[in-house]
Amino acid sequence: MGWGDMELPNGSTAGRSDMCFGVFNASEGRSNAQNSITSPWFSTAFGLIGLCSNLFALCVLLSSSRKLSSRARSSFLVFLCGLVVTDFMGLLVTASVIIPYHFIKFAWAKVDPSCHLCNFLGFSMVFFGQCPLLLGATMAGERFFGINRPFSRSTNISKRRAWSIVGLVWGFSCLLGLLPVLGLGRYTLQYPGSWCFLTLLPDTGNVIFCLLFALLGIFSVLLSFIFNTVSVVTLCRVYHDRESVQRRRDSEVEMMVQLVGIMIIATICWMPLLIFIVQTVLQQLPASGQIQMLPMETQKMLLIYIRMVTWNQILDPWVYILFRRAVLQRIYPSLRPRPSILSLYPVLNPSLRRKF
Repeated sequence: MGWGDMELPNGSTAGRSDMCFGVFNASEGRSNAQNSITSPWFSTAFGLIGLCSNLFALCVLLSSSRKLSSRARSSFLVFLCGLVVTDFMGLLVTASVIIPYHFIKFAWAKVDPSCHLCNFLGFSMVFFGQCPLLLGATMAGERFFGINRPFSRSTNISKRRAWSIVGLVWGFSCLLGLLPVLGLGRYTLQYPGSWCFLTLLPDTGNVIFCLLFALLGIFSVLLSFIFNTVSVVTLCRVYHDRESVQRRRDSEVEMMVQLVGIMIIATICWMPLLIFIVQTVLQQLPASGQIQMLPMETQKMLLIYIRMVTWNQILDPWVYILFRRAVLQRIYPSLRPRPSILSLYPVLNPSLRRKF
């Protein structure tokens, strides 16, 4: 189906550019959804698995944080806790709207004629989508300086400061999600009529917002890759240094394994969607002002990529649950705790050592 074959949905909202139903044919979407993979039981099971996984990871994180005296490790756990809370709330908020739709199949134009619910759901998708990417980049940066410049951060990253950084990430993502509400772009109903997201149409506001969202996400992933690569190389040099074989930094290695796992999952789950958004809006620019609805194939591809993104929220907590020393030592009993980064600097003042 080409751009010119698309028709606006019937109804009073069809010709209004400020409404959230203009890019999706709701009646066609509901009929097609019956034969699609939008089963209510699939969505419910999917959401419950994600919520339980994040709750389990949060309990493990809270238990671990009480036993730690290392500031470097405790600050890293704060960032992990912020990531798990974000993933949990993202699944909870979006599922509370999407799952009832799959069971009831309510008409959005009747239930939400002013698009308040659609705007809230679109905001949630952007906010809870962008937060994990920014937190991943923040964690990678924190580990980069912790491994390569340990003394420059010895008195800087306390638990309170770490939570402040998490709050700043949440605040920035909140401002990003509010841009359509403030007039830059808009949130619209997406196929099969169960969720709202940013609009992939070629008018100026939507293009700017789509590119801002996608390029910021791509930049976060690339920044995480750069920071993590340098950190891993640094740890490998320490690990293979003949003079420091007995001084391997197990805690730093554990954190980097978890962080690289989070980065790999984010890259696999998010990059296809982010690249798809950039390609779609840029390809439509020559037809600016003429396209009023997305072709069905584009809508279906967007749904597939969004479902890939949802796996990020489910798999993130298992990276921490499975890649802990307590778990790895049960699988490989030969692994034994070794001295931390402090053993590389035996002449440190005792008061300074307690800050790590």
